[in-house]
Amino acid sequence: MAKQISQETFDAVVRENMDEFEMEGEEAVQEAVQQFESQGVDLSNIVKTLNLGATPSGEPEHAVLDALSQLEGLLTADSPDTEKLTSALQTFQEQCKVSFSHRSLAASKDGYKVMFTACTKFADNANTLCKCVETFGAFLDGQPDLIDDTGMQFLVETLAKFAGDAPLQASTCKTIHATCLKHETNRQAYVEHGLLPCLKKALETHGSNPDVVKSVCAVMRVLTFDDDIRVPYGKAHEHAKMMVTENKALETLLASLGACTGDTGTTAEVCLTLSRLAVRNEFCQEIVDLGGLDLVLNAMKDNVRHQGVASRGISVLKAIAGNDDVKTKIVQAGGVELIITAINIHIGVALVCEEGCAALCALALRNTDNVKAIMAANGAETVVQAMKVHMDKPAVQKQGCMAIRNLVARSREFAEPILELGAEDVINEARFRHKSVEDVGKAAVRDLGGQVGLRELW
Repeated sequence: MAKQISQETFDAVVRENMDEFEMEGEEAVQEAVQQFESQGVDLSNIVKTLNLGATPSGEPEHAVLDALSQLEGLLTADSPDTEKLTSALQTFQEQCKVSFSHRSLAASKDGYKVMFTACTKFADNANTLCKCVETFGAFLDGQPDLIDDTGMQFLVETLAKFAGDAPLQASTCKTIHATCLKHETNRQAYVEHGLLPCLKKALETHGSNPDVVKSVCAVMRVLTFDDDIRVPYGKAHEHAKMMVTENKALETLLASLGACTGDTGTTAEVCLTLSRLAVRNEFCQEIVDLGGLDLVLNAMKDNVRHQGVASRGISVLKAIAGNDDVKTKIVQAGGVELIITAINIHIGVALVCEEGCAALCALALRNTDNVKAIMAANGAETVVQAMKVHMDKPAVQKQGCMAIRNLVARSREFAEPILELGAEDVINEARFRHKSVEDVGKAAVRDLGGQVGLRELW
């Protein structure tokens, strides 16, 4: 584990470099950085800028601590001046956004206590509370361990109490999102405190407000993450199930998708969220039954040149294609042609190519009629071309190999046309470059009828 030092230790070395060796400020900072890094010290929590302020005792003070101190001073008054408070919150927020080290330094000086005090002090004033919660979120970014159970409960209660206030709903959701990233314990605590009904209410009330919709979608998605290495397993699937079955997430999201048709950013966010919630066979079918397939395909048709909509739209199609009945409907509705068009338009974008190949792979799985439709639309040629363009991207190569394999696994007559596209050479090159592609690449070459070298592993 890398060694760490305190901000005071780093600042002392900087001052020593200036006083003892007569270095200029910037040079003294760089010298201190090199000195500690050469000793294997992790400086990710250190503010590596020269102190320009000063405390009453004459000691230098970092700008972020100065901003925190001013904010703390204003909060001691029974009725702080609104203009000064707003200015202080804005200054502290700007300092927090500079870097993680700025936020970490503020946290080491009771930053959480100060910010939570600000939020609770104005718990009944929506306008001021919105600014406090927004600054609170900026401060907590990358520091989810700081928030305690009381803080989480306060944020959920804020959502419930000010359900009609769009800016406060958006700010609160953004703060909740910041405290859920890579923190499974917090995610489960929020759900236990009643977060999910609040998210449902937010979408029902503000379904046409892009800022609210995007922030709610971000929270919904983070609740389905499995990104906390500190826990052996999380409740991502359970959370997705609860959102769909108990809180009508699919209905509210699709209503928002219809309401925000002209907003490409919001459309992409809703599509991505739908793809995260399609975790069960019946959920995939429900999305179609609610008109979701038509909404997604229409959004892609209207915005196929928009990278975000193209990629996220394809991700929904890939997710719901896990249902065999749905994958047939996707093909019948023209989904294959849209996916291939999107890949060709965004052939230089690895993410679109990866999602597109994965979607074609899912549609071709165990369905020979879908394979014929994909081949008729030049899907194999598109997949091979995507692999050629992104030869250095293992994720694209892996999905491409799997798509090609599914195209020929039950339709041997297409092996020769795909080989004529140069697929075998492309796959072998991917196997050579990327170890992670070896197994799927070998399987694809084998099913194409190519030569594969087999070796005994024991």
